[in-house]
Amino acid sequence: MNKSPDAHRMEKIVSLCKRRGFIFQSSEIYGGLNGCWDYGPLGVELKRNLKNYWWRVMVHERDDVVGMDGSILMNRAVWKASGHEDTFTDPMVDCRSCKARLRADQLVEKNGIKQCPNCGGKDLTTPRAFNLMFKTFVGATEDESSLTYLRPETAQAIFVQFKNILEVSRKKLPFGIAQIGKAFRNEINPRNFTFRSREFEQMELEYFCRAEEGMQWLDYWKEERLKFYENIGIARDNLHALTVPDEERAFYSKGTYDIEYDFPFGRQELEGVAYRTDYDLSQHQKASGKSLEYFDEETKQRFIPHVVEPSAGVDRTVLALICEAYSEDEAPDEKGKMETRIVLRFHPRIAPIKCAVFPLLKNKEPLVAKAKEIVALLRPHMYVFYDEVGAIGRRYRRQDEIGTPFGVTVDFETLGEKDPALRDTVTLRDRDSMKQERVPVKDLPGILVSRIS
Repeated sequence: MNKSPDAHRMEKIVSLCKRRGFIFQSSEIYGGLNGCWDYGPLGVELKRNLKNYWWRVMVHERDDVVGMDGSILMNRAVWKASGHEDTFTDPMVDCRSCKARLRADQLVEKNGIKQCPNCGGKDLTTPRAFNLMFKTFVGATEDESSLTYLRPETAQAIFVQFKNILEVSRKKLPFGIAQIGKAFRNEINPRNFTFRSREFEQMELEYFCRAEEGMQWLDYWKEERLKFYENIGIARDNLHALTVPDEERAFYSKGTYDIEYDFPFGRQELEGVAYRTDYDLSQHQKASGKSLEYFDEETKQRFIPHVVEPSAGVDRTVLALICEAYSEDEAPDEKGKMETRIVLRFHPRIAPIKCAVFPLLKNKEPLVAKAKEIVALLRPHMYVFYDEVGAIGRRYRRQDEIGTPFGVTVDFETLGEKDPALRDTVTLRDRDSMKQERVPVKDLPGILVSRIS
């Protein structure tokens, strides 16, 4: 069953994101800009780790996928051919009572009458089409001849470069082209923190295949993508693969799965896996007059490939990772008194900071020097944070709250002052279990790398 929304939990997560430097409102000192967000020092690391792992899994660990990075601005003809200029719309309604602007599917219905979800008003305008693409102009004049759009998706860049990439990569079907990049949609009503934004990033793969293999690859990619989310720390119980009904699919799709996640505000889509047939390449071949056919050297056939598209939202996935990781438990303070501990239980491969290094005392120069030496030892392998301020327990709590999986404490045993046998060993602490073990400094990089990857 769909879990009930938990507004209080979501409020805590949003507060934590700002307090600890994950996500800030864009242009905040000027009142912000609705639907736009800035990622702070920790947020940008989390986001980068996610994108790097997606690229590793989707491109570097496969022989059948190559990458590209298309431009945000494209010839207007691309968006005419793809159908975006004419059909990329949402039905929009205005509430005359509270002046709210809403998507028609956001209206609530009571006793058969549609009402505004904000004020309950029934005085609503007739739904009208609202194109979601941001317009802009290229060049010195602002007229129809220089009009184009900020891309609403990254996929079209892949389709229009299909032939070039096919020729230079010398790939044979089936093969894919992957891309991570910004997209822009003028959402009528951005909501749920970073979930629905006007500026966002996508991680998309267009996987080209023969028509008779399309449904097989659709199911294959659905399973691969579910495995991906589990491998970055999202519990399978919180993931759901919804088969999109025929009447809700795009007209050119033969099959679509929505991979959904149980956010605190309800179950929502993380990623779509769609079998788009040969629609996109056919449209661009027809509009451009340039061949986008694939030539099979074995059968001597020429044909337009079909394509399966797993398309994931970077920002939505980052939000899911934070929601999944957020936890509260009890832990003892310096005096042994139990207190509430906020923990982000990120998978180590996704965590913004992998390891924090602490000298037991900041006014003991040999401890500080040794701790900084360990930081230098680890930095070529991972992102490390050094902290010498406050009691050691408080330092652990700060790192727990931002999701750092491992903590290294340099103490007097490290210096060999109490037990020469423990010289050049440190205390390695695990965030989740809070268990500590004694390990040699020279073994630290290997131990941590093995636990992070």
